[in-house]
Amino acid sequence: MSAPTPQQGRLAHAPVVLRSGRWWLNGGAGSIPAADPAFTAALDTFALSMAAADRAVANLHIRQDETPSVDPGGMR
Repeated sequence: MSAPTPQQGRLAHAPVVLRSGRWWLNGGAGSIPAADPAFTAALDTFALSMAAADRAVANLHIRQDETPSVDPGGMR
């Protein structure tokens, strides 16, 4: 089984973007491809972790919306 790959697009709050499976560093003067394997592996790991965190937060919101509210002032 192959390792999961991050989604294409910009990494949140970072000057990098993943296009066609390749990381690019963005700056005021333009973009250059990231070529260092250790650096791109770290970007992959970070992007996958961010995606997992986003999914976890979304699931919490879904569960929170599904949880019946408790009436704290209700009668016993």
